[in-house]
Amino acid sequence: MSALILIELNGSEVSANSRAAITAASELSDSIDALVLTNDSAHSTPVASLSGINTVKMIVSPELEHPSVEVASKLVAEAMSGYKYLISGSSTFSKNILPRVGAYLDVQPISDVCEIKSNNTFVRPLYAGNIMATVESNDETMLLTVRATAFEHSPDGGSAAVENLSPSIPESNSIFVSLQESQSERPELTTAERIVSGGRGLGSKENFALIEQLADKLDAAVGASRAAVDAGFISNDYQVGQTGKVVAPKLYLAVGISGAIQHLAGMKDSQVIVVINSDPDAPMSRMADLVWQTDLFDALKDLNDYTQ
Repeated sequence: MSALILIELNGSEVSANSRAAITAASELSDSIDALVLTNDSAHSTPVASLSGINTVKMIVSPELEHPSVEVASKLVAEAMSGYKYLISGSSTFSKNILPRVGAYLDVQPISDVCEIKSNNTFVRPLYAGNIMATVESNDETMLLTVRATAFEHSPDGGSAAVENLSPSIPESNSIFVSLQESQSERPELTTAERIVSGGRGLGSKENFALIEQLADKLDAAVGASRAAVDAGFISNDYQVGQTGKVVAPKLYLAVGISGAIQHLAGMKDSQVIVVINSDPDAPMSRMADLVWQTDLFDALKDLNDYTQ
């Protein structure tokens, strides 16, 4: 039962989501290939060096620099011939493509897999992580997205063969216009070992700068609750939660976050959770390993002074 990994690239690097997908695939199959949609054949090099990959299947075309979901999903569906599993990391990239691939193949994708019980039984969260559902599939072909925080990330060290595929590129009714990405020298939020997150309790965008200042001193990523994002304190690129990014750092420091269920769903797997909050009964305080019950501005001043 062979598996195909849909690779997600960040520039010329393989994403953490794809590395986690390889680890998940290794629990299902001894034969794992990777599929790359790209405009640059040089992208085969970082994928071929991944441990656990047998063959890298490349579809290279100038039209795939920013492929539309219509184009990508059809190419992926065509490449699935002979494979039992299609696995990708749980991200916007895969959640755009896999449902359409499922429609082409007439199968139901299973999203956000956190545990693999057997070759057709998987565990995934429901209701913002309050329920973990065990799902069994009888489909001949299975499409899975897996949470990067639930599986180890496959390291480099492989030497996979590279095979070039030459399918016809489908026409698309949409065109790529532009890509606007926030640039930061801080660690990437979904893979950071330390995260400092701020919530609505900070009161303003100006006060949120204290979170960024502390994160820089701790070499940590910056996170935020949805309430802070909605209030305009910081852009939604930094939102942690069910409708944001799912993280599992070694240290999660939450400042002024009460802990809505949607936020907890995005960070509950953190190894150590430290909360600065004046309310000991806040949901975030109840799940924390350590609660500093004090005025958050006094705490941030002390921490920023101490880490100078």
